[in-house]
Amino acid sequence: MHIRTTTRFIFSVLLFICLALAGCDSQPKIAFLEPNAVILAFGDSLTYGTGASRNQSYPVQLERSLNRRVVNAGVPGEVSAAGLTRLPGLLAQHRPDLVILCHGGNDFLRQNGKDKVKENLRQMVSLIKGSGVDVVLVGVPQFGLLLSPAPLYAEIAEEFDIPFEEETLADILSEPSLKSDRIHPNAEGYGILAEAFAALIEKAQDR
Repeated sequence: MHIRTTTRFIFSVLLFICLALAGCDSQPKIAFLEPNAVILAFGDSLTYGTGASRNQSYPVQLERSLNRRVVNAGVPGEVSAAGLTRLPGLLAQHRPDLVILCHGGNDFLRQNGKDKVKENLRQMVSLIKGSGVDVVLVGVPQFGLLLSPAPLYAEIAEEFDIPFEEETLADILSEPSLKSDRIHPNAEGYGILAEAFAALIEKAQDR
């Protein structure tokens, strides 16, 4: 009896550990992207592809990787307030299945208040999800001596329970060989960014 009880206890502990590990590996999900799905890449110059030719921007490279249509909706120099104004028209025009939101860098460069940037991004995410569309959020680094994503991105991703690509852009912009200038990747850098998005999207899809 004692041995049987001990065995049962050990089994329960192992089961608990397995379930805990599985829970740690869980992440927010998005709907499966059908072959005719449309992905809207929304942002500023980092989305537009400044620093590389148009066919080397991350949206173009991501389209090749996922074999899904990716619309490049990047506007160089745009701040988050302008992006919030522009977004509804693009959602209505393209009716995407997924939006990759990469915005806020120009606000940091212009030293716009982070509370306002966060609120603008929150409204963008809310607008996208309210339209019945999935969204992936990209952490944009604060440009300074040490590049790291502004904490507001992780806070928004957690609040809305959405997939979050946190470190890749900061890692790229920390490596001189992957940059075209101080704040933009080159073609190779955009390729690495596209690979990271493709991996995240593939993992997050609810199959």
